[in-house]
Amino acid sequence: MNDLIVVSFEHLDDAREAMRHIRSLEKDGQIELEDTAVIDVSPDGKAHVKNELSGATETGAAIGAVVGSLTSFFLPVVGIVIGAAVGGAVGSLFDTGVSPKFVDDVKAQLKPGTSALFLVVRKAHADGVVAALRPFKGEVIQTTLPSDAEDELRRVLAD
Repeated sequence: MNDLIVVSFEHLDDAREAMRHIRSLEKDGQIELEDTAVIDVSPDGKAHVKNELSGATETGAAIGAVVGSLTSFFLPVVGIVIGAAVGGAVGSLFDTGVSPKFVDDVKAQLKPGTSALFLVVRKAHADGVVAALRPFKGEVIQTTLPSDAEDELRRVLAD
């Protein structure tokens, strides 16, 4: 089962920097992400959302590529169209990422000059995620982590 972790940060660049730390864990094989999003709210109050590629999109694209390749062998132009359509349909069926409505709700709560990080974690070592976020000061907005891991994350972000 996937875990959701949403953290707000006191500084504009902290969510992006925390995402870099999380991506290094991903490269080392310590974490598998399903979906991520970063929100930063500029000092003038304008919010910027960066949604990253979700696992559902990746799966849909892979399936679409296979279907498109097979179909294009027989009908080249039709194969490309069918592959793209199948890939998009398959990706939307999974719907495992961060809800756009939830992102909008969090975005509305953030103050100018702050940021937030959304992680949908497929598989991870909780202490690795906590360690990656240790350099930052923030607040857990929502999480589905086990209570002991959530408590540790809250403690680390408050220090």
